[in-house]
Parts: sequence; C-alpha cells; structure tokens
Amino acid sequence: MKYKILGILFIAFLMAGGWFWADSATFRSKMPPCIQSYLGYPPTAGTLELQGNVEVREVRLGFKVFGRIATLEADEGDMIHPGQLIATLEPEYFEDSRRQAEAALQARKAELLKLTNGSRPEEIEQARAHARAAEVAFVNARQEFVRAQNLVGSGSVSRETFDNAQSARDQTKAAWEAAKATLQLVQTGPRKEDISRARALVNQGQALVDEAARRLQDTRLLAPSGGTVQTRAHEPGDYVGIGETVYTLTITDPVWVRTYVNEMDLGRIRPGMPAEVRTDAGISCKGQVGFISPTAEFTPKAVETKEIRTDLVYRVRIIVQDPKKQLRQGMPASVHIIE
Repeated sequence: MKYKILGILFIAFLMAGGWFWADSATFRSKMPPCIQSYLGYPPTAGTLELQGNVEVREVRLGFKVFGRIATLEADEGDMIHPGQLIATLEPEYFEDSRRQAEAALQARKAELLKLTNGSRPEEIEQARAHARAAEVAFVNARQEFVRAQNLVGSGSVSRETFDNAQSARDQTKAAWEAAKATLQLVQTGPRKEDISRARALVNQGQALVDEAARRLQDTRLLAPSGGTVQTRAHEPGDYVGIGETVYTLTITDPVWVRTYVNEMDLGRIRPGMPAEVRTDAGISCKGQVGFISPTAEFTPKAVETKEIRTDLVYRVRIIVQDPKKQLRQGMPASVHIIE
C-alpha cells in the first residue's frame, strides 16, 4: 500500500512538472511557429528563414529618333555609369534640319520687327508725295472737263473729246482717293491682328528650332542609370528605328530577393526588419524587408519552400546591399529575417 501511494504521488509530480514545462517559454521556443500560432501563444523571438531568388531589373535602351549608328561605346559585360555616352547616330541630317529651322525663325523675327516698328518717315513722305501728285492730276483733268463741257454745246469741241475729258476726270479722281487712303494706312501703321499673327509665327518658329535641337541631341544615347551591359543588339552602320533596342542594361543597384511567407509567419515580419541573405555559393549580404504583398497567392512552382506548393503565401521583397556586385539574376538564396 505504501509503494502504491508513492507511485501515485510520483506520477502526479511528473504531470505537474510536465504541465509547467509545457507552459514555459523554453517549451514554447521549441515549438514550430505554426503550432504556437494554433495554440494561441505569442511568437517567440528568433530568426525566420525563407527561400527565394535574386532579382534584378533590365532596361532596353534605344534612340528616340531613327538613323544610322555611327559609334557604339560599350560592349557586353561593361560596367556603365549614369549619364555615360554609349552610342551615337550620324548627326548630319539632324544638323541640317536645325539650321533650316533657325533660318526660318530669323525671317519671321524680321517680319515681326518690321510690323512693330511701323512705317518709316521716308515711306510716309513718299505716300504723301503720291497723294499730292494724284491731286494735281485730278485738278488738271477737272479743268479740262469744264472747258470741254462749255464748248461742246456750241460745236467747238466734239462729243468724243468731251467724253474723253470726263473719263480722265473720273480716273484721276479715283487715283487721288486711292493715294489718300494709302497715305492714311502708312501713317496709321500695321493692324494689331497682323502683329499678333507675326508674333505667333515667331513662337512657332522657335518651337521648331527647339524640336530640331532636341532631335539632334537625341542622336546621343546616354545611360539612364548604372549597370552592366547584358546584350549589344547592333553594330556601327546598322539602321535603327525609333525605340529599337540597341543595348540591354542590367541594373545592379538596387538588387532584391523575391521570397514568400506563409500566413502563419506573416505576423512575424514587417517592412524595415533586418535580414541576412545567403546563397548556395557562400555569398552573404545584409538586407532588409522592403515590401510585403497585401494579397495572397498560390506558391509559385519555381520557388522551393518547405510547405506544400498549393498553400497560400504572401510575396515579400528583401532589399539587398550588394557592394561587391556578386549577386546574379535568378540565383537561389536563403533569407534569414532577424526578429
């Protein structure tokens, strides 16, 4: 009986100890995160390991204008700096277009200046002299008409002479009226509408000059960012169209790892958390969590995870610091997120 009681007490002690150990932080730390989440325990601090692949961006570079390639300054594998000249087109046709636009602009500016300055004093004096001469001619023609009118009744002047005198009077009067109107126009100057039209033509000409200069500048292909030349699609002498790819540039900064986290571990990560990226080749880089997708998706077939591929996961982007430029597109990597 004594041993039976001792056995019962020993079993009760083991059960109490087991219960205490199960409820302790040490025991919880040994549990998988999914079991902790299921039992309602808060996640314990540690390191979350995720699997993913290195990703880099590519840029296809081409000219904004068409033409024949004159020079190619970079080859495959070359490191490119932002703003570096990497290719040029033959510029002769574009230089001709710019000179034509500049000449047309100068002509339009001269016409505008002529209108804004108005009539010269010499032009006004010339118009006034024409008006006086037309007036004198009219006065003489009118006198001839009066004489012919007085003599035609007595038969001293023929009817034909009278008609000619009358016609001359009317013609000279019309010429005098026209000369006076011309003098008035010269003294008033050009219309405001004509000046506005000339000014608009000058603005149009300036826009054409700017466009021609910009097209000439576009014969120089500059690298928009730093990176490595992945492919060189053409050679000097090739004719290329607008936007046709000449180089494919791989941008090496920034570099990130695309990985996926399951729903159980989603609460353990947040943007800005530090991380360490390790590759199978032994490369180790520092990084941080940069983006967590707000929507779930099925695990991509190309990603190797420890969970079933049909599980719903959330895409995560890990921004990586790669000062030695060792990481390459598609390289498998393990991400260790430090909690």
